[in-house]
Amino acid sequence: MNLPTTTPLSARVHALIYPVLRALDGLQAPALLAARCYVAYAFFAAGLTKLRDWETTLLLFTEEYQVPVLSPELAAWAGTAGELVLPVLLAFGLTGRLAALGLSVVNVVAVASLAEIAPAALVQHQLWGVLLLLPLFWGPGAWSLDRWLWVRLSAER
Repeated sequence: MNLPTTTPLSARVHALIYPVLRALDGLQAPALLAARCYVAYAFFAAGLTKLRDWETTLLLFTEEYQVPVLSPELAAWAGTAGELVLPVLLAFGLTGRLAALGLSVVNVVAVASLAEIAPAALVQHQLWGVLLLLPLFWGPGAWSLDRWLWVRLSAER
Protein backbone atom coordinates (compact mmCIF):
# COMPACT_ATOMS: atom_id res chain seq x y z
CA MET A 1 0.00 0.00 0.00
CA ASN A 2 1.56 3.29 -1.09
CA LEU A 3 0.48 6.10 1.17
CA PRO A 4 1.61 9.61 0.48
CA THR A 5 4.40 10.76 2.77
CA THR A 6 2.17 13.58 3.98
CA THR A 7 -0.10 11.05 5.69
CA PRO A 8 0.30 11.19 9.47
CA LEU A 9 2.50 8.50 10.97
CA SER A 10 -0.37 7.03 12.99
CA ALA A 11 -2.42 6.48 9.83
CA ARG A 12 0.53 4.77 8.11
CA VAL A 13 1.14 2.51 11.12
CA HIS A 14 -2.58 1.69 11.28
CA ALA A 15 -2.61 0.84 7.57
CA LEU A 16 0.29 -1.59 8.10
CA ILE A 17 -0.84 -3.20 11.34
CA TYR A 18 -4.61 -3.46 10.80
CA PRO A 19 -4.43 -6.22 8.12
CA VAL A 20 -2.12 -8.23 10.39
CA LEU A 21 -4.52 -7.90 13.32
CA ARG A 22 -7.44 -8.92 11.09
CA ALA A 23 -5.53 -12.02 9.97
CA LEU A 24 -4.68 -12.92 13.58
CA ASP A 25 -8.34 -12.51 14.54
CA GLY A 26 -9.14 -15.25 12.05
CA LEU A 27 -6.85 -17.60 13.98
CA GLN A 28 -8.80 -17.33 17.23
CA ALA A 29 -11.12 -20.29 16.60
CA PRO A 30 -8.40 -22.76 15.58
CA ALA A 31 -6.09 -21.53 18.35
CA LEU A 32 -8.78 -22.05 21.00
CA LEU A 33 -9.56 -25.49 19.57
CA ALA A 34 -5.87 -26.44 19.65
CA ALA A 35 -5.48 -25.24 23.25
CA ARG A 36 -8.65 -27.08 24.33
CA CYS A 37 -7.57 -30.33 22.66
CA TYR A 38 -4.00 -30.16 23.99
CA VAL A 39 -5.12 -29.75 27.60
CA ALA A 40 -7.98 -32.24 27.19
CA TYR A 41 -5.61 -34.91 25.90
CA ALA A 42 -3.20 -34.44 28.82
CA PHE A 43 -5.92 -34.78 31.46
CA PHE A 44 -7.81 -37.57 29.68
CA ALA A 45 -4.61 -39.62 29.34
CA ALA A 46 -3.92 -39.15 33.06
CA GLY A 47 -7.45 -40.32 33.86
CA LEU A 48 -7.04 -43.43 31.72
CA THR A 49 -3.77 -44.23 33.47
CA LYS A 50 -5.49 -43.99 36.85
CA LEU A 51 -8.33 -46.19 35.66
CA ARG A 52 -6.05 -48.86 34.17
CA ASP A 53 -4.28 -49.49 37.47
CA TRP A 54 -6.83 -48.67 40.13
CA GLU A 55 -4.91 -50.33 42.97
CA THR A 56 -1.89 -48.11 42.33
CA THR A 57 -4.16 -45.10 42.02
CA LEU A 58 -5.67 -45.81 45.44
CA LEU A 59 -2.21 -46.34 46.89
CA LEU A 60 -0.99 -43.02 45.48
CA PHE A 61 -4.00 -41.14 46.84
CA THR A 62 -3.48 -42.82 50.23
CA GLU A 63 0.29 -42.48 50.53
CA GLU A 64 1.52 -39.68 48.27
CA TYR A 65 -1.24 -37.24 47.37
CA GLN A 66 -2.47 -35.17 50.28
CA VAL A 67 -5.85 -34.01 48.98
CA PRO A 68 -7.46 -31.79 51.64
CA VAL A 69 -10.97 -32.47 52.99
CA LEU A 70 -11.68 -35.65 50.96
CA SER A 71 -10.88 -39.22 51.94
CA PRO A 72 -8.20 -40.81 49.71
CA GLU A 73 -10.75 -43.10 48.03
CA LEU A 74 -13.23 -40.30 47.34
CA ALA A 75 -10.39 -38.08 46.08
CA ALA A 76 -9.26 -40.87 43.73
CA TRP A 77 -12.76 -41.33 42.35
CA ALA A 78 -13.39 -37.59 42.00
CA GLY A 79 -10.01 -36.90 40.41
CA THR A 80 -10.31 -39.76 37.95
CA ALA A 81 -13.88 -38.84 37.03
CA GLY A 82 -12.85 -35.23 36.52
CA GLU A 83 -9.93 -36.29 34.32
CA LEU A 84 -12.19 -38.46 32.17
CA VAL A 85 -15.38 -36.39 31.84
CA LEU A 86 -14.21 -32.76 31.85
CA PRO A 87 -11.62 -33.16 29.04
CA VAL A 88 -14.27 -34.59 26.70
CA LEU A 89 -16.53 -31.61 27.39
CA LEU A 90 -13.59 -29.22 26.92
CA ALA A 91 -12.40 -30.79 23.66
CA PHE A 92 -15.87 -30.60 22.12
CA GLY A 93 -16.49 -27.16 23.58
CA LEU A 94 -19.67 -28.30 25.32
CA THR A 95 -20.14 -26.26 28.49
CA GLY A 96 -16.62 -25.09 27.66
CA ARG A 97 -16.27 -22.53 30.43
CA LEU A 98 -17.54 -24.94 33.07
CA ALA A 99 -15.22 -27.69 31.82
CA ALA A 100 -12.25 -25.30 31.86
CA LEU A 101 -13.12 -24.22 35.40
CA GLY A 102 -13.44 -27.83 36.55
CA LEU A 103 -10.12 -28.82 35.01
CA SER A 104 -8.52 -25.74 36.57
CA VAL A 105 -9.65 -27.00 39.96
CA VAL A 106 -8.30 -30.49 39.19
CA ASN A 107 -5.02 -28.91 38.07
CA VAL A 108 -4.63 -26.76 41.20
CA VAL A 109 -5.54 -29.65 43.52
CA ALA A 110 -3.04 -31.91 41.74
CA VAL A 111 -0.21 -29.43 42.32
CA ALA A 112 -1.28 -28.56 45.86
CA SER A 113 -1.68 -32.18 46.93
CA LEU A 114 1.93 -33.12 46.22
CA ALA A 115 4.46 -32.40 48.91
CA GLU A 116 7.20 -32.25 46.28
CA ILE A 117 6.72 -31.70 42.57
CA ALA A 118 9.43 -31.90 39.94
CA PRO A 119 10.21 -28.55 38.30
CA ALA A 120 9.34 -29.89 34.83
CA ALA A 121 5.98 -31.17 36.10
CA LEU A 122 5.25 -27.82 37.72
CA VAL A 123 5.96 -26.02 34.45
CA GLN A 124 3.60 -28.42 32.65
CA HIS A 125 0.83 -27.74 35.17
CA GLN A 126 1.43 -24.00 34.82
CA LEU A 127 1.12 -24.27 31.02
CA TRP A 128 -2.14 -26.20 31.36
CA GLY A 129 -3.38 -23.57 33.81
CA VAL A 130 -2.66 -20.73 31.40
CA LEU A 131 -4.23 -22.59 28.47
CA LEU A 132 -7.34 -23.25 30.57
CA LEU A 133 -7.69 -19.51 31.16
CA LEU A 134 -8.40 -18.99 27.43
CA PRO A 135 -11.75 -20.85 27.27
CA LEU A 136 -12.52 -19.81 30.83
CA PHE A 137 -12.32 -16.08 30.00
CA TRP A 138 -13.29 -16.01 26.32
CA GLY A 139 -15.37 -19.16 25.94
CA PRO A 140 -14.49 -22.18 23.82
CA GLY A 141 -14.61 -20.23 20.54
CA ALA A 142 -16.41 -20.45 17.23
CA TRP A 143 -15.38 -24.06 16.64
CA SER A 144 -17.29 -25.51 19.58
CA LEU A 145 -20.58 -27.21 20.36
CA ASP A 146 -21.42 -24.30 22.64
CA ARG A 147 -21.34 -21.93 19.65
CA TRP A 148 -23.17 -24.37 17.39
CA LEU A 149 -25.94 -24.85 19.96
CA TRP A 150 -26.15 -21.09 20.61
CA VAL A 151 -26.61 -20.37 16.90
CA ARG A 152 -29.24 -23.14 16.56
CA LEU A 153 -31.19 -22.06 19.63
CA SER A 154 -30.99 -18.37 18.69
CA ALA A 155 -32.31 -19.11 15.18
CA GLU A 156 -35.39 -20.87 16.61
CA ARG A 157 -36.54 -17.77 18.49
